[in-house]
Amino acid sequence: MKKLILGLAAVIAIGGAAALWQLQGGAQAAPDVAFTDLQGQTVTTQDLRGKVVLVKFWATSCTTCIAQMPDTIRHYQDLKSRGFDTIGVAMQYDPPNYVKNYAETRQLPFPVVIDAQGKLAQAFGDVRLTPTAFLIDKQGNIIKRYLGNYDEQAFLATVEKALAS
Repeated sequence: MKKLILGLAAVIAIGGAAALWQLQGGAQAAPDVAFTDLQGQTVTTQDLRGKVVLVKFWATSCTTCIAQMPDTIRHYQDLKSRGFDTIGVAMQYDPPNYVKNYAETRQLPFPVVIDAQGKLAQAFGDVRLTPTAFLIDKQGNIIKRYLGNYDEQAFLATVEKALAS
């Protein structure tokens, strides 16, 4: 009987959290942070308002991250003229010379940031696994979190919907 009651309580709690999520529009505000890229240019999440932004935490040692990079580049190039932006955030443990070398040799067209103190990962909910990406809408709300591989068509549909709003 206790297990049944605990199970029902868990279902009610999950349902309540889901209802609250729906009432809030299914999104939470992106943290107010500053990104300083490899060229020393700084942009804040406030500066990015009005754009749909993918903040992607990655590492040069992450095989899934490296495998996803050509698609990340293509999506950025295909959609940037419509208000889509991408920021690649290299993890704290990634050697800066590896990140710089990768960004230069692959000619990454979007800003690449090294999270040297881990403050960006902490601000986005203590990101530890890569790749982890956050899709942020024009109002500065996180509308989707992606961990690991993701369905490209579903991702693009979400981006298109955010761009259209």
